[in-house]
Amino acid sequence: MDLQNFQKEIWIYRNKLLRFANQLLHQASDAEDIVQEVFLRMWKMGEKLNEYNSKEALAMQITKNLCADKRKLKQSQNYALEDNAYRTLSDAPSPHKTTELKDTKSWIDFAITQLPENQQVIIKLRDIEEYEFEEIAEILKMDINAIRVNLSRARKKIRDFLTEKENYEQK
Repeated sequence: MDLQNFQKEIWIYRNKLLRFANQLLHQASDAEDIVQEVFLRMWKMGEKLNEYNSKEALAMQITKNLCADKRKLKQSQNYALEDNAYRTLSDAPSPHKTTELKDTKSWIDFAITQLPENQQVIIKLRDIEEYEFEEIAEILKMDINAIRVNLSRARKKIRDFLTEKENYEQK
């Protein structure tokens, strides 16, 4: 595969890969490094890339695996997660509402980190990156029904966590 085709067929996923890696790592510089490594590995694959039905699924799978490796390395070094940057809305909500939204997002982010790794990846791919079940199945090499079950369990755990937190704060 030449550079022009690589840019046309692979490079177009850069932003999506960056978002996904950043969601998994919570560190923009690490996400950049991971995406560069993904592109390097895919470039080295050369013509083997043509054997894959979905180059996007392959790129996402490599990203997921590299992020998992990076997290394991960081955990062994007692890594502290950073919060995601929050987007400001064009209609500029009140400071109280903004604080409330950030607080809720922080609790959701925290709840997601408490899920098993597989459920974390599935909920991020489905609810944040908005992948279809078939795409997630291809990326994770899992059965679609298993993905649905894991997603349902993950959402229930998050819902239960937020309900428990809300009930605690009202007391």
